[in-house]
Amino acid sequence: MRIDIMTLFADTVSLMMNESIIGRAQDRGYVTIKCHNIRDYTLNKQKQVDDYPYGGGTGMVMNADPLYRCWDYIRKAADGDIHTIYMSPQGKPFTQEDAKRLSAYGRLVIVCGHYEGVDERFIEECVDEEISLGDFVLTGGEIPAMAVCDAVCRLIPGVLASEESYTGESHWNGLLEYPHYTRPEVWHGRKVPGVLLTGHHVNIRKWRHEQALLRTLRKRPDMLKKAPLTEEDRKFLREFGYKEDAQDVGDL
Repeated sequence: MRIDIMTLFADTVSLMMNESIIGRAQDRGYVTIKCHNIRDYTLNKQKQVDDYPYGGGTGMVMNADPLYRCWDYIRKAADGDIHTIYMSPQGKPFTQEDAKRLSAYGRLVIVCGHYEGVDERFIEECVDEEISLGDFVLTGGEIPAMAVCDAVCRLIPGVLASEESYTGESHWNGLLEYPHYTRPEVWHGRKVPGVLLTGHHVNIRKWRHEQALLRTLRKRPDMLKKAPLTEEDRKFLREFGYKEDAQDVGDL
């Protein structure tokens, strides 16, 4: 997979994307992440990429033309189709399901806005979808772009040690992940759950699944409405006060 990130801070984003697991994945050729400085595609000597908004108002708006020139350069250099994402507080909230979906694309382009946003005409002409990290506003799209990039890349085969590295995590199967423990066996008087010391894999797997159910019930009960629960799961949860028709945490 290749991901091209359009940004005003290409060097900064590149540094982050070349660290840790994603950096090693690039070194091994599983993914390629290229950052493009939008200022390099301006036609003015000042490298200006923004201007005052038509109709008045505060702040500045990013010009459509340098954005388009950058995007068009990426498009023409691509071997096949590209899928373009604009990181925007007006976009659809990003989920693990989106990460799965996007990981199937061969090439993604992520556009980082700044200031008051970008000229709407660029969005209309070049953007396939808008994505948000949540109902809040940041000063730019770089942090959201890196978050999406990380979430997508770690699902590419070979990036993590095994498929189990992500299929057992929070949100993969509609539940939160079970708790983890490591050495020492006793820390500040708190002991590791005994079942984890038995070496009995069937019992450990059952305990972990039950803990995932309980953790989801206590922290994110809203997720249980969509989770693929078995009748055994539902019976187990009812022992801890789960109500299938509960509207919020206060109903539990």
